[in-house]
Amino acid sequence: MDKLDDCISFLSGKAAQTVARLTRERLTPHGITPVQYAVLQALWEHNELSAAELCTRLVIDSATITGVVDRLEKLGLVERRSDPTDRRINRLFLTPEGYGRRASLEAVMDGVNDEVARAFDTDAPQLWAFLRRLAALGIRSPSA
Repeated sequence: MDKLDDCISFLSGKAAQTVARLTRERLTPHGITPVQYAVLQALWEHNELSAAELCTRLVIDSATITGVVDRLEKLGLVERRSDPTDRRINRLFLTPEGYGRRASLEAVMDGVNDEVARAFDTDAPQLWAFLRRLAALGIRSPSA
């Protein structure tokens, strides 16, 4: 590799930073961070997830999810309840306010997706397909 701009790590990191910045800018007026939005989206798709299930779905660590859920609870968007079959596990439930924010927050994220798609014009579907493939690779280092 002769140039930094040929490095997949650099390019994917810069792309992620660009999308993260755009997402933060659009969600901030709604009092939600991108990670909080991801948790809400996961719960809108399947309510009653445990923190461990969210960690797996979102590929984030348990310490991060705990802080995110704490903040979402303070905002009145989710609540923790003990699992009826295993009291050691807390399940996360959307509150009525959490359900009520869905349309407006999804509209924000639809706008972000549309903005990025417009930048790629007819290549946007291919970009999404490539990103899905890249995310699904699950490449592990030999020492892992």
